[in-house]
Amino acid sequence: MTVEITRATIDRYNRPGPRYTSYPTVPHWHAEFTAADYLAALRDVAATADPISVYVHLPFCAERCAYCGCNATSTKRAEVVDHYLDRLERELAMVISALGSGRMVVQLHWGGGTPNFLHEAQARRLMAMLRSAFTIAPDAEVALEVDPRIGSREQVFLFRELGFNRISFGVQDIAHDVQVAIGRIQPLSQTETVVVAARDAGFTSVNIDLVYGLPYQTPASFAATLQAMIDLRPDRVACFSYAHLPQARPNQKRVDARQLPTGYEKFQLFRQAIDAFTAVGYEWIGMDHFALADDELAVAARERRLQRNFMGYTVLPAPHQIGFGMSAIGDLAGRYAQNDAHLGHYQRAIDAGELPITRGMRLSDDDLMRRKAIMHLMCNLEVPFDLALPPYGQRLGEVFPVEIERIAAYADDGLVEVEPRRLRVTERGRFFVRNLAMELDRYLQQATERPIFSSTV
Repeated sequence: MTVEITRATIDRYNRPGPRYTSYPTVPHWHAEFTAADYLAALRDVAATADPISVYVHLPFCAERCAYCGCNATSTKRAEVVDHYLDRLERELAMVISALGSGRMVVQLHWGGGTPNFLHEAQARRLMAMLRSAFTIAPDAEVALEVDPRIGSREQVFLFRELGFNRISFGVQDIAHDVQVAIGRIQPLSQTETVVVAARDAGFTSVNIDLVYGLPYQTPASFAATLQAMIDLRPDRVACFSYAHLPQARPNQKRVDARQLPTGYEKFQLFRQAIDAFTAVGYEWIGMDHFALADDELAVAARERRLQRNFMGYTVLPAPHQIGFGMSAIGDLAGRYAQNDAHLGHYQRAIDAGELPITRGMRLSDDDLMRRKAIMHLMCNLEVPFDLALPPYGQRLGEVFPVEIERIAAYADDGLVEVEPRRLRVTERGRFFVRNLAMELDRYLQQATERPIFSSTV
């Protein structure tokens, strides 16, 4: 990539900002949104024929990694998972009582934690529960996240037998000193074994997750990680920025913050990833994803059909997402809803026959309009003035002229180009698309202090 980004530019725009997997973002949701509100949303979905997406949170890990920012819990006991599945089954029953059974699912995702922490009988049980509650479309995107350290060839084939067609492997970095620093020792051979197994099993898409900005990462060590992943030739790669938030994630206190690359040095690692992957046929998707040119994600990005939700970038959006398990999020019928993020509290609510909702919100008309504008910008790297906004089809340029003027001002730094019918994000501006999206965020504009999110770089 030939675009020059100076240290001064990074310093100027390197500030906290949301990743915008939702709008309004989670910190602005509130506890006044209750299980009764969630039930009302489910009934509204039941009155439609819309397909849905389903997310299941499986929080268990054999050991908690030091860098991890996920809602996870470590255990060695299989019966803990069995008890959790008991509660998931009851939660499913409560949701289905309001939604109705047999709803068409076009996107199903198991996240974590470590979904492949489940042994065979547990995985079969969970998939049977879901298939009894929903109808999974023949062309549905059925995906899960897998930790290669506890994976095996046999387990990968099991997941394919259960109907999964997309699989994502967490790698983060292959350098041994980096792995020691983040508490995740994972020889490259373990990753190679499961990637080859996924190909042999017939998965239609293999994804690998990397993280930049980890302790002891250097340009030389990260170049080796990138080349090793290129040699494996996954269909997609997600290259996430490490967010060091030990106050929110106590496990991150084990990370030596003095060894973290920051600012311009961290940015250069991400730029390495862009250069390495695009040089061998991958296309840069959205903020931090890469896909082979013939992958449907890359095709959707070129055709401006890319979508974004809590499960990341997707080409099979559904109007409603329903989440199951502790901390899981629902996005349905113009509302957000989140389950209790504490395992004990989640399970006690289920045992009491209550849906474990702890916060959420009902989106206003202004929220709906801004959400559409922000998501379009994040996915398609443009602000079209004639973009029709929900709920009444108003045009973006007519509704948000002040915000458009603020974004247009970034043209002075070469981040956008002002065209007759849109603002187009430039190659330079792609690095700062979150900064541009923040100009459309009414909650950030109104706040006296910005909430803490992962940094831009």
